[in-house]
Amino acid sequence: MKPKYMLDTNICIYLMKHQPVEVKKRFDQCFVGEVVISAITLAELEYGVTCSGGAAPANRAQLDSFIEDVPVAVFDATAARAYGPARFANRERSRDALDKLIAAHAMALGVTLVTNNEADFLTYPGLVVENWVNRH
Repeated sequence: MKPKYMLDTNICIYLMKHQPVEVKKRFDQCFVGEVVISAITLAELEYGVTCSGGAAPANRAQLDSFIEDVPVAVFDATAARAYGPARFANRERSRDALDKLIAAHAMALGVTLVTNNEADFLTYPGLVVENWVNRH
């Protein structure tokens, strides 16, 4: 099954922490294979585990369990090529390098990026963004 959605880092954290509930409900409506995360998002989540001190073992277990359910999409040459135009369109924003990579990856796969930080992604031409936190 071709993926339809790519989860941004904040949505992954919500799912692992089981809050807010509306994110889990929306995720549960998806079929296996419809939802992926970017390898870039996995890198961000790995950093979070590393920085979590005493909570690291529990966070490691949560992340390992999470990526058993949600495949990690490889950041390949197609995604790398999509990064050039994505970064150029947002060149004045220098602080969100990882967001640019995630946006490029979602565009390369032709999937909807699911995030609770919609404002961070609205200026990417051709990127479809959805917020599962605010859905009614």
